[in-house]
Amino acid sequence: MLFHYDGRTSEWDEFEWSKRAIHVSARKQTKWWFAKRFLHPDIVAPYEFIFIWDEDLGVEHFDAEEYIKLVKKHGLEISQPGLEPSKDLTWQMTMRREGSEVHKETKEKHGWCSNPRLPPCAAFVEIMATVFSRDAWRCAWHMIQNDLVHGWGLDFALRRCVEGAHERIGVVDSQWIVHQGIPTLGNQGQKETGKPPWKGVQDRCRKEWKMFQDRMADAEKAYISKRW
Repeated sequence: MLFHYDGRTSEWDEFEWSKRAIHVSARKQTKWWFAKRFLHPDIVAPYEFIFIWDEDLGVEHFDAEEYIKLVKKHGLEISQPGLEPSKDLTWQMTMRREGSEVHKETKEKHGWCSNPRLPPCAAFVEIMATVFSRDAWRCAWHMIQNDLVHGWGLDFALRRCVEGAHERIGVVDSQWIVHQGIPTLGNQGQKETGKPPWKGVQDRCRKEWKMFQDRMADAEKAYISKRW
């Protein structure tokens, strides 16, 4: 199954496998929108791991089979490949470490980590190139909100899907990727009040992050009140 957010479906016909694939086209949508609607845990249950990746990732240094071997070796339920160091990286946790197979914790900027076992210093990967085990995906899928299509904030909540998250969420350093930073979604935004299209997408992402945080907080309060 191949998802298209830009309406360009026929350009894939040069690949033999594309003719056998199911093509789903929904303009200006995101990977989380597609994942919520078409990757229900029961549908993808035959797969041991689910890769939910952005499209602007360089994979010249990545081998999927070797990656899975390392994920199993280190007991990772949720993971991502390390990112090639760059001035544009947001989080220290996701940066590739030389000479390491896997890392599960890091030190961040002063004041960013209230607890060294919590995101973004541990139990944390980004939504850019997340890899889920079958069981972890079943939990994460239920966290994805139908109307919050960008997924911002989800990476801080994924630890709730894994018991002992600081040991079972991590970054695979020896199989790494490069974030090319191509603003494909930004090019599909709407120009409003003088703002460029990409700014509208960015503003929406930040608004969704706040909405997601509020919903998670409300859900936790409701859960605690039921227990007590």
